[in-house]
Amino acid sequence: MEKREINPWEWQFDRSYVQAVEVKNVESTLYVSGQAAIYPDGTSSNEDMKSQITLALNNLEQVITEAGYEAKNIARLTIYTTAPAEVWEHFSIFADWVAKNGVKAAVSMMEVVSLYETLKVEFEATAVK
Repeated sequence: MEKREINPWEWQFDRSYVQAVEVKNVESTLYVSGQAAIYPDGTSSNEDMKSQITLALNNLEQVITEAGYEAKNIARLTIYTTAPAEVWEHFSIFADWVAKNGVKAAVSMMEVVSLYETLKVEFEATAVK
């Protein structure tokens, strides 16, 4: 597999994403549904945004690993949130996770009216290898 980042500018590097990712010669693709702050027993978190981001990223990493991929295989990542200002307030958690895992993905964040129960954030990803 060949993965190439496309970045006509440099400002996005401080925000932990790239403008586009071209992928060639892919062996397989994994489409990961939205991963949120859901505990192993299926209950959803009603904790603060910081805790929800951490748990949701842990869940995302667990699903990707279970499928035989690594987080660095993520090419596309979408953040859905009911509270964008809170995500930005705790964005360093996401940025640290991205850096620790070598993720170079095209990332978008969208504000949504609601998520399941008390959830505030959800991460949806596409990984390739």
